[in-house]
Amino acid sequence: MATFLFDKIIFGPVKSRRLGISLGINLLPLDVKYCNFDCVYCECGWSDKSKYKGISFYKKGEIIKALDEKLSNYKKNGESIDVITFAGNGEPTLHPQFSEIIDETIAIKNKYFADIKISVLSNATMLHKEKVFEALKKVDMNILKLDSGIEKTINIINRPQFEYSIENIIQKLSSFNGNVYIQTMFLKSLNKDFPIDNTSKEEIDAWLEALKKIKPKNLMIYSLDRETPASGLVKISLDELNRIADKARELNINVIVSG
Repeated sequence: MATFLFDKIIFGPVKSRRLGISLGINLLPLDVKYCNFDCVYCECGWSDKSKYKGISFYKKGEIIKALDEKLSNYKKNGESIDVITFAGNGEPTLHPQFSEIIDETIAIKNKYFADIKISVLSNATMLHKEKVFEALKKVDMNILKLDSGIEKTINIINRPQFEYSIENIIQKLSSFNGNVYIQTMFLKSLNKDFPIDNTSKEEIDAWLEALKKIKPKNLMIYSLDRETPASGLVKISLDELNRIADKARELNINVIVSG
């Protein structure tokens, strides 16, 4: 199915189902998805690791200059946004200057619009790097992926390109001491190559156990809304998402549902 790559460092603003009016920042190359996951539902398509050799990133200065110009223009024109969101063509925390970029983004944001938020959409796989972990503690919304509490399911849905440990990820997510947002994509599959249903009782029970340990500030659950690289994926109904949300709310977790 049709997927796409972002063709600019700064993109949008777009109306986000979860975040409001969001100005996006893509820290990754424009011509290739660069990620250590290869999710079956990724809007950027499948990873092509043959293009990773010699890959180069935009420098911090280029990124910050582009953001400064955009926010300056908004200020001059009397426009505004709700949030600056780090997303784009893969995993933003893989950028070698991620933590420094976050620091400078906070400074520039405060110069023009002190009240807007900064969010990062991440798969949580780089939390073992102290600078990444500390940077994610500084942003308003560190929105970190946990699509299942079962490692086997993660390996099917997210297809990590390394030896993934669900125990290690949950431990690191718990290290935020509740100052973390968790996002979960719920879906099913009719594709025999990707046997998926992370809405089953076994799945929900394991996911809830993980949430008990993480104690997130907010939980965002959603289902498919865009084209996916894998065929045969099935969107979960809003009614079913709300039933799942109610189970999480029993743990005194604030849940945001996007249908």
